[in-house]
Amino acid sequence: MSSGETFPTLLHKCAAERPKDVAMQEKRYGIWQPITWQEYEQRVGDFAHGLASLGVERGDVVAVLGDNRPEWLIAELAAQSIGAAIVGIFPTSINEEIEHILNRADVRVVVAEDQEQVDKLLRLDAAASVRVDSIIYYDPHGLESYDDPRLRLFTDVESSGAEWGALHPTWLSERVAKIDPDDLAIICTTSGTTSRPKLGKLTHRNLLSMAQSLAEVDPISTKDRYVSFLPFAWVGEQMLAVACGMSFGLTVSFPESAATQREDLREIGPDLMFSPPRIWESMLSDVQVRIDEAGWLKRAVFGWGYDVGDRVAGDIAAGRKIGFVQRLRLALANGVALRPVRDQLGLSRLRHGYTGGAPLGPDAFRFFHAIGVNIKQIYGQSEICGIAVLHRDNDIAFDSVGVPLPGTEMRFSDSGEIQLRSSAVFGGYLGDRDATSAALDADGWLKTGDAGYLNESGHLVVIDRVKDVLVSRDGTQFSSAFIENKIKFSPYVEEAVAFGGAADSLGSHEDVTALITLDQATVGAWAEHEHLSYTTYSDLVQKPEVYDVIAEEIFRTNEELRDAIKVRRFVLLHKQFDPDDDEITRTRKVKRSVISQRYAQIIESLSNGDDDVQVSSAITYQDGTTVEKNIALRIFDLSTFAPKEGLDRRAVWSGRR
Repeated sequence: MSSGETFPTLLHKCAAERPKDVAMQEKRYGIWQPITWQEYEQRVGDFAHGLASLGVERGDVVAVLGDNRPEWLIAELAAQSIGAAIVGIFPTSINEEIEHILNRADVRVVVAEDQEQVDKLLRLDAAASVRVDSIIYYDPHGLESYDDPRLRLFTDVESSGAEWGALHPTWLSERVAKIDPDDLAIICTTSGTTSRPKLGKLTHRNLLSMAQSLAEVDPISTKDRYVSFLPFAWVGEQMLAVACGMSFGLTVSFPESAATQREDLREIGPDLMFSPPRIWESMLSDVQVRIDEAGWLKRAVFGWGYDVGDRVAGDIAAGRKIGFVQRLRLALANGVALRPVRDQLGLSRLRHGYTGGAPLGPDAFRFFHAIGVNIKQIYGQSEICGIAVLHRDNDIAFDSVGVPLPGTEMRFSDSGEIQLRSSAVFGGYLGDRDATSAALDADGWLKTGDAGYLNESGHLVVIDRVKDVLVSRDGTQFSSAFIENKIKFSPYVEEAVAFGGAADSLGSHEDVTALITLDQATVGAWAEHEHLSYTTYSDLVQKPEVYDVIAEEIFRTNEELRDAIKVRRFVLLHKQFDPDDDEITRTRKVKRSVISQRYAQIIESLSNGDDDVQVSSAITYQDGTTVEKNIALRIFDLSTFAPKEGLDRRAVWSGRR
């Protein structure tokens, strides 16, 4: 790939060299529907002409709001072919978020998936909070009776574009030729863990240079397959599906629905996969549930196979040589225990799996290596195209994120902040000069806001956000995120937010406490096995038996923590965190500042050592009835707790105690 390439020129190159090869495929009604590179280019051209006929010009921004479908990528490449840019909006976004993005980017044309997304836009327009000239939808179900003059069916825009293009035969090729690699390609929303998401400007050169650097570490070929199921509004999906997809001609597959996603993943068997920790943790939970439901013989066989794989993974991570006998045992374990699990997860063909966006706990990280999945931790941000630091094959450390990609420079400020510089660093935040100045210095260094250090192997270890790094009683730095990831390794825990452990304003050190939300599916299955009845989530978390289970999980976690940062008290929150409540981001990152403010009363009671705390909560039942209830949340003190005698420690791969 030359340095002068852009996404439209790469599309033309793939269509010219491999016109009949499959570029994308979408599963509909149980059948994969392929789109060749030639068809892909034709549809992009038609839609680009259609956008032009609607008034989209070079320098404009087109928004896409919806789930991953071929139409999203067609719209993205079409806008870029004109010289415009795309801003993606998460399909779960609510009115305020959509309004903020559309107004900040001055969007006049929106491509929306279906009736649900169209309704959001029409409500905003009715409230006069945004002004959109055209809404193009690609799923017409439910929209047949809508008569808003701005609504247009995606295929109708393609058809009118084909007619418009016939009248302007050289127009598009002239526009593509004028696109510079340093032109804006996409606008990517940041995670927004502390405030409204900012809009990062990424150019063709930013994204394609990142893809090239990644391929220098992990080669990518035209035969590789990739399953796209994470939102294109997330930089991680743009990184693999779009930047790497266009650079190396990957076949991108779209599952039929969220319900069939795991089945479709198994059917395709991707070669590459990039997901945030929540996806890998969900897979681990699935394994734990399946193994727990299996008979004693299957559990015993898998337990033996896992132990073999875990020892090999540990030896490789430590740089020890794997002997012949060990390889033989691993081959047997792989055949009878490990490969069937990888097949069930859809990871049988996976050569390179990546996790990023938030830290994946070392225990979960090691689990996947033990079953033979080559997963690697990456470190990056939207502002550097999602990736800057990465593990190498056979150079994995379960508590680090690896070393910088080729062409990426890294340094640390006096405060320990990680700073990065490369050709993938973004061009600033749209419409926010102050935030841009705070993130970029005059020499092009990106100030990440994260604290970290290099370990003895030269790997980067990320501690936490600089502002969240704490100092324990024994004077060492620690991260609340480290404690939280340890707790979240439990299959029963969905989220954990730890507080305390650092000096307060008077110089004394508070005990570490935690807010816990349950994984309702796993805990619900456990409750069913224990014949424990419950009605709602808030009812489940109040069960003494559930508290005992979580107490044992945290007790085990404490055994791996220094005394100064052991969790002393915890509470099971009466509700799960919800992005619609602004408690977590769309990529499942906890908004610590919001949690601290919203649950201040509970956090204070935890710190004070109270026995319980009263909260008010709206309970919605399945029939839609909502009742406001006062709930007494129990605060569990671990200082006098000990697991029942004779109770075995839970295996990593099991939810059973």
